[in-house]
Amino acid sequence: MPSEPPRRRNAAFTRAAILQSAIQHFARAGYDGAGVRDIATDAGVTAMLVNRYFGSKEKLFAEAVETSFATPVFIASESEDLARDIAAALAVHSAPGAESVSAFLIMLRSVSNPAAVRIVRAALARHAGRRLSDQLPEPGRLLRSDVALAVMSGVLLMRQVIGTRALSRSSADELETLLESVFSAVFDTPLDSRGDAPRTGED
Repeated sequence: MPSEPPRRRNAAFTRAAILQSAIQHFARAGYDGAGVRDIATDAGVTAMLVNRYFGSKEKLFAEAVETSFATPVFIASESEDLARDIAAALAVHSAPGAESVSAFLIMLRSVSNPAAVRIVRAALARHAGRRLSDQLPEPGRLLRSDVALAVMSGVLLMRQVIGTRALSRSSADELETLLESVFSAVFDTPLDSRGDAPRTGED
């Protein structure tokens, strides 16, 4: 009985599988800790095929970061009450046991690599930073945006990664109330007229 011809690999499916595996590995181990061979194994392909699709580990990392940061989690493109909406989303997504935010974990666990930091910084500016700053008042909208992003990162770190006692045990309502006050102050406090440096999404 003649054997069946080998099935052709679906390129789009394979690429997506590699990218999803990469996001998981970079979120778990950071840029330096994630290996192309391990990413390939979990995607059901060879390391050679990963390089064929993405060119290099750095390019794969850049695409994993881009995909992770492009998905809105805390900041919608339009919000009627920005401080309240971000506070509510952060209270939910930072809760102990909540599904971890891959973009945050990739950022957190890749800070030791300068090339990875440049990639993360650019993606952060293009996506979360731009979605937020486009809704903020002048003067100082970029500064307000960066301060708010720093607060979000700090809450995720202290509540979900480190698990400090008070934050871990706080209710969503309690935390949301406090965070809304913080974000309202960041967004609405009058500043002088000094301009922001332009945000281009690149170094």
